[in-house]
Amino acid sequence: MGGMIGITGAALLVYMAGSYLIANRMQNNGIADLAWGGGFILVAVLNLCLSGTFSPRHLWVTGWIVLWGARLIGHVWPRIRSGREDWRYAAMRRRWGVSAAWKSFTHVFLLQGILLFLIAFPLVLIHADASSRWTALDTAGSALLVFGLVFEAVADLQLARFIRTRKSKENPVMKTGLWKYSRHPNYFGEILVWWGLFVIALSAPWGWAAVISPLLITFLLLKVSGVPLLEKRYAGVPEYREYARRTPVFIPWFPKKDR
Repeated sequence: MGGMIGITGAALLVYMAGSYLIANRMQNNGIADLAWGGGFILVAVLNLCLSGTFSPRHLWVTGWIVLWGARLIGHVWPRIRSGREDWRYAAMRRRWGVSAAWKSFTHVFLLQGILLFLIAFPLVLIHADASSRWTALDTAGSALLVFGLVFEAVADLQLARFIRTRKSKENPVMKTGLWKYSRHPNYFGEILVWWGLFVIALSAPWGWAAVISPLLITFLLLKVSGVPLLEKRYAGVPEYREYARRTPVFIPWFPKKDR
């Protein structure tokens, strides 16, 4: 397993460095979001090949992660193609000034490569396990993973359709579909994906160590780069404040009713 960890780490370093060079040339650090989805595909396929175990269990896990990564790439690609940089990265570039070039590498691409490695760690453990026997943990984890991916994809599709068709002055806030029950249903689904993968990894030797993955992604989305940034960005919108008063921030539940 040590060899698989080392090769995976080296591959990700080269991959993220190459992504940085493209982003630096385009002056668009949004490439990091594109590289994020592709990085998980790289880890899944690379470790499947390194293991040499192409059992239905290993192919099942790899297939779902490839699907997850491809969906994310498809979600991000229209923004990259438009040439506009995501508002988060644009703000960083302005804040860093003349240091933007090297800080983009260390604070965005290198950091994301490290986080990607830790979050994808269950894939290394699953593929390092030569056993092809399907277990109850595989069933439970797969159910969480598939449900989370579908939930996340539906939420993103609903939001994309809303943004494409909305009349901003009349209806500036998405609050229908899954967004009626959670202000961040896409993040809820995302977290379920990685808890599901952790449960699958539990059937492999040292599988408990994979808990770093769901704990890290949960912390990042709920406390750092996901929910807090978006809540802060829309805090000044009156319609969003009313929506936030009624709607759970994360775990889906029925909205509050006026008394």
